[in-house]
Amino acid sequence: MTDEIKCFGMTTDQIREQYMNGITAKFTGLEMVVMGLLSDAQELQTFGNAQALDQSRKNMNIAKYILSEMLEAKEAA
Repeated sequence: MTDEIKCFGMTTDQIREQYMNGITAKFTGLEMVVMGLLSDAQELQTFGNAQALDQSRKNMNIAKYILSEMLEAKEAA
């Protein structure tokens, strides 16, 4: 298993395609994508089992990755 898969549950290319280039991002912006990921992470924590907590962690990592990409784009502009 690659480090990306361990960290995010998917590759960064998949994150870009699924989240950053997805319909939610196009219509509401990446900020709303991040908010959705964090809301999902919060909800998963209420289940309290190991699988849900691991997915919650991955959602938070995906949100952080998107935020870091947003910051990089802002600094490059």
